[in-house]
Amino acid sequence: MKNFVLFGAAGYIAPRHLDAIKELGHNLIAAYDPSDSVGLLDRYFPNAAFFTKFEKLDSFIKSHKEKIDYVSICSPNHMHYDQIRWALELGADAICEKPLVLTAKELDDLISWEKRTGHRAYTVLQLRVHDAIRALKEKVRQENRSDYKVNLSYVTSRGAWYLESWKGDQKKSGGLSTNIGIHLFDMLIWIFGTAMNMRIDERTPTSEKGFLQLERAQVNWDLSIDRKDLPAATLKAGKTTFRSIEIDGVEFEFSEGFTELHKTVYRDILAGRGYGVEDARAAISIAEKIRQPY
Repeated sequence: MKNFVLFGAAGYIAPRHLDAIKELGHNLIAAYDPSDSVGLLDRYFPNAAFFTKFEKLDSFIKSHKEKIDYVSICSPNHMHYDQIRWALELGADAICEKPLVLTAKELDDLISWEKRTGHRAYTVLQLRVHDAIRALKEKVRQENRSDYKVNLSYVTSRGAWYLESWKGDQKKSGGLSTNIGIHLFDMLIWIFGTAMNMRIDERTPTSEKGFLQLERAQVNWDLSIDRKDLPAATLKAGKTTFRSIEIDGVEFEFSEGFTELHKTVYRDILAGRGYGVEDARAAISIAEKIRQPY
């Protein structure tokens, strides 16, 4: 049984991490979040210590008798780098939500910290363990083509709160392409190969569009959090999210099969097969370029 600490216990994605830790038979020693809206801890680890001040967490963990094996990080994007460093210096491995960090420079620094401490920073790239996506990657490998035409559209309606939160602050979230699109960029690069060229066609606080030339595909992509961008059929069905990937004019369906992905990611990491810093680099580099003036 491994011992965990969790950052960002009040966040949207924290329950998936808590569920993975519990279902795989491990223990949460302590959790941290500046917000105290963390009643869900009672469902998973009612005996875990909880802190709203980092200094108190740090003091508690460093005086704790049991070794901390992993630090799970579900906090806002701009906090990831410092929290990963804390985990590595503590003598634990980090399991961090996307994006691992915001810049390629921070990735380079993490590699140095990994070498210095002998511990690793793992990233959660759950789409890579999705059965349908793995099958698509194998299909592309077997076909060995370089002329795929891909259209990606992802509209996930968000209210006014989004732009007022840290997610609406590009310095904290990295913008839409980092906060929302980075999993999709990683998936496309993983399937269709290295990015050769790119173009940004639109960038507003609520919408980003562009073009990616990958080794095996030309990709037109479109991200939005504006409800007005939802297709009429989606609105009529009462849905708030529209996700579409067309490959050579054929819709690629992967809307199911998400419930167990974090458990699979955790299982792989605990077995030494997790994705690390270099695996995150390509998508983070693309997202970082999208943020630059154009």
